[in-house]
Amino acid sequence: LNRMSSDVVGAQATVGTVATVWSDICLLTSVIIAMLRLSWQVTLASLAILPLLVVIDKWLSPRIVALSRQRMQLQGTMSATIAERFNVSGALLVKLFGRRGSERDMFADTAGTVRDTGLSLAMASRLYYASLAFVGALGTAAVYWLGARAVINGSLSIGALVALSLYVSRLYSPLTDLASARVDLLGSLVSFERCFEILDAPLSITDAPDAIDLNNPRGRVEFDNVTFRYPAPSTVSVASLEGDGESPLSDEASDEILHGVSFVAEPGTLVALVGPSGAGKTTMANLVPRLYEVTGGAVSIDGIDVRSLSLTSLRNAIGVVTQDPHLFHDTIEHNLRYARASATTEDLHEACRRARIHDVIAGLPDGYDTVVGERGYRLSGGEKQRLAIARLLLKDPAIVILDEATSHLDAETEALVQDALNVALAGRTAIVIAHRLSTIHDADQILVVDAGRITQRGTHQELMATGGLYAELTERLAAR
Repeated sequence: LNRMSSDVVGAQATVGTVATVWSDICLLTSVIIAMLRLSWQVTLASLAILPLLVVIDKWLSPRIVALSRQRMQLQGTMSATIAERFNVSGALLVKLFGRRGSERDMFADTAGTVRDTGLSLAMASRLYYASLAFVGALGTAAVYWLGARAVINGSLSIGALVALSLYVSRLYSPLTDLASARVDLLGSLVSFERCFEILDAPLSITDAPDAIDLNNPRGRVEFDNVTFRYPAPSTVSVASLEGDGESPLSDEASDEILHGVSFVAEPGTLVALVGPSGAGKTTMANLVPRLYEVTGGAVSIDGIDVRSLSLTSLRNAIGVVTQDPHLFHDTIEHNLRYARASATTEDLHEACRRARIHDVIAGLPDGYDTVVGERGYRLSGGEKQRLAIARLLLKDPAIVILDEATSHLDAETEALVQDALNVALAGRTAIVIAHRLSTIHDADQILVVDAGRITQRGTHQELMATGGLYAELTERLAAR
């Protein structure tokens, strides 16, 4: 986040610096030519300080650049800490665990490190500029001394000396400006480097060159002998954003997560995925909108491999509701319009009526103009779920994925959300990940996933009759 805000601003400073460099070069060239015409000896003496400028630059500029990079990294860490720990949910967690003191101390340490690094950078920069000014003063003194001797010897007129003294004051200003500009440019290049690390990060999922659009999808989803392992971190992550930013990322992919998964979800049917945590249910669901690339086999929609479809048309055909739907810190209306910007006010109201949330919104003082707060904290869990369902209805996808959408709700709220879901799923292909098995008794097909494999499949009645893991999970939940 810090890279795409502060670092972008830092990189923008390069434009002004480049313009200054060009004007300084022009001024420097014209001054040197004028001085050479008056006295080449005095001119060469005035330029004799250049080696000192180079020494100062070689000594201090690497330290300034290193401190600039360190400060940017620390500011990024501090920004991430603020975003993660001081948002609504993070602040609540801190209070509930009584960690206000330790969090305050940790933030003070981080802020102190940023402050100390900033002070070190400021001191190094001031020393650099002061050294340049001192060397410039030495050069000016040398010009006066040599010029005075030349006047005494009669080889230089007083008028020429006065002119040279005026020129030399114009000579060292662009010289020191150019040296300063080099440091500024090196600092800006650090910002450029950090920005382009993000912009140049490889895209793991892209459209195929001959990708086609998924038009008028029916919603038939098929997994054909699908295997999957998470890609190596080095292929999908930026090293400087992971861990300490210095250790190399692993080149090894994860162990295989899914093993030979095959099933078909016919159009308009409900397929439920059940099984213990970590079995691979969410991974299977994430392969449908191609959030990840299969390692082997194929996932297809309406008989077309998802890798052959354009990502835009593929994801337009799929709607997802998770157990903790994300809402922007904006009005209810704008959160709904994220699904379809062209929706009319009546479209919004109709979707909310079908999602059983319109009456709640209408009862709010600002109605659909109510700002929901960060991540929707001003709404209850059930209200957020129903608002997410209304957003899904506005999108009107052919395929719906529900990732444990009612797992953390009380019985009354779950009934309201389930009623809204029944409306949302009508006529659509649905893939439902459920922990509460009572919600998927009417599923057309239940797939029991364990350790990345489908170990059982059938309807609720068939699976209860055959026993096995599904029956065990059902009995275990019923006993609670």
